[in-house]
Amino acid sequence: MLPSFFGRPKVMSTMPFSSLPNLISQALAEQGYAEPTPVQAAVLGAEAHDRDLLVSAQTGSGKTVAFGVAMAARLLSEDNGFNRAPGALVIAPTRELALQVSRELTWLFGKAGIRITTCVGGMDAARERRTLAQGTHVVVGTPGRLRDHLERGALDLSALHHVVLDEADEMLDMGFREDLEEILEATPEGRRTLLFSATMPKPIVALARRYQRDALRISTVSDNVGHGDITYQAVAVSPADIENAVINLLRFHEAETAILFCATRDNVRHLHSSLIERGFAAVALSGEHSQNERNNALQALRDGRARICVATDVAARGIDIPSLSLVIHVEVPRDAEVLQHRSGRTGRAGRKGVAVMIVPYPRRRRVEGMLRIARVTAEWVPVPSPESIRERDRERLLADLLQPIESSDADRDLAERILAAMSPTDVALALVQARKRGIPDPEELIEQSQADAPVRGARREGFDDVVWFRMDIGRRQNADPRWLLPLLCRRGHITRNEIGAIRIAANETYFQVPSAIEAKFRAALKRTANPGSDDESGITIEPSPEAPQDTGRDRPRGARHNAGPGRGPRGKGPGREGGGRGAPGGKPDGFKRKGPPRHRD
Repeated sequence: MLPSFFGRPKVMSTMPFSSLPNLISQALAEQGYAEPTPVQAAVLGAEAHDRDLLVSAQTGSGKTVAFGVAMAARLLSEDNGFNRAPGALVIAPTRELALQVSRELTWLFGKAGIRITTCVGGMDAARERRTLAQGTHVVVGTPGRLRDHLERGALDLSALHHVVLDEADEMLDMGFREDLEEILEATPEGRRTLLFSATMPKPIVALARRYQRDALRISTVSDNVGHGDITYQAVAVSPADIENAVINLLRFHEAETAILFCATRDNVRHLHSSLIERGFAAVALSGEHSQNERNNALQALRDGRARICVATDVAARGIDIPSLSLVIHVEVPRDAEVLQHRSGRTGRAGRKGVAVMIVPYPRRRRVEGMLRIARVTAEWVPVPSPESIRERDRERLLADLLQPIESSDADRDLAERILAAMSPTDVALALVQARKRGIPDPEELIEQSQADAPVRGARREGFDDVVWFRMDIGRRQNADPRWLLPLLCRRGHITRNEIGAIRIAANETYFQVPSAIEAKFRAALKRTANPGSDDESGITIEPSPEAPQDTGRDRPRGARHNAGPGRGPRGKGPGREGGGRGAPGGKPDGFKRKGPPRHRD
């Protein structure tokens, strides 16, 4: 809840753009704006006139034009000479968003001769200082670069009458609090402060209380849904099938432009390489890319040379691609706010979009809680199957081929020559094959059996008919059920309840799985194997042609697998052999994050 001094959030009645200065109205008309969006109408309302504003609005709702028109009257009433300090300052969390804001304000104020200067990290700071010295009306920048210019004396804020904080919640999340406070402390007391934020957590409320006076609280965000123009979906998958699920979702939707969100730059790099290898036209955005590389990637998305962007959360801030209609959360967002920010890249300015969250089985409950907090209703759907994708391909191909076409006399002459040499059926087949060429094949996913897994502690059925498997590690490599069980679950995508007896020998380990899941288990092992690797993917796990001989290390079916700390079979400490001690905590020497090394005998 917001403190009472903000008053009740208000949404103003629509005010036409004709009430704005003539040059601004003309610029809006040329860009196709007929009527204000709700947030634009709100800031133009009589009650908002010349007041500090605290605005909640979704991304893509026209916020940039909203604070642009809110500043317009004051900016146009001043002398347009450049030999003076700026009158307005817009602060944005990322380079991309700052550049986007600068582009929007440039066309909005272009006819009025208002000069816009951009100051962002990754650009030539010396050139920015020279531009500031020449004079400007509006400065748009990121907190770090603006603070740097302020401390060097290049940015004069003495004449400021408007300060805009765009996506303030994101700036605080990214650690820019000190930068913002130093910048705001340097602004004149009488300036007008417009704070825009998709969410209103306590830190935003505290910032508003400190730096705003009698702020009018405006909200154009529905209390019932996260975003009315976005369809939310969620798919539950095996952890090893995440990448295959991405492929099938891309192939099923065939969006004109899609963005895929990953948590780290390493994951961005890996997924981007995998998509390129499969034949997708994709670009990547993460903190490791230079500004020039980022600009080239965004331009490739805008002009259609690329259709997919793989990005981290921070790198994707400010991306505004009109054709972006699909967002895929490849990795689960850390909280509801990140979910909304990511998803808000699509469904912008009245367009429809789809946001799909890929959810590993163990995280489904957490995701359902996040969706409730975000007030988002997501439909849980299966990952598109290869059959459904191919059916969609046929529908799309047929629809494309049946479209009316315009042709020249030369084209018709060539078509007649082809028909003279080939039958109509062969021509159609050649056309179909040509259209299909270069389209990546969909992926087969591991059959889901998570819902059928038995409850822990119950009598487990299905172990009357079992298959033995063998691993090439044993007691000499400090094998222990406490880390063998999670390893098998990760490698084979099964649950602990689907593993029967475990027998640990000197240099190998045998274990049972029910015959009913053998095919699924073997398919998962093949997908997760990386022979020669030093982590758990390098461990050889293969079917055993016969049951093992008695090893003296049998963990019978139905026994508890999760032994207490420091306890392996028969009560011995983990990895002990003839009184020797293994690695602390029961993990073998050289054990990396997810598994032991290959045996070193």
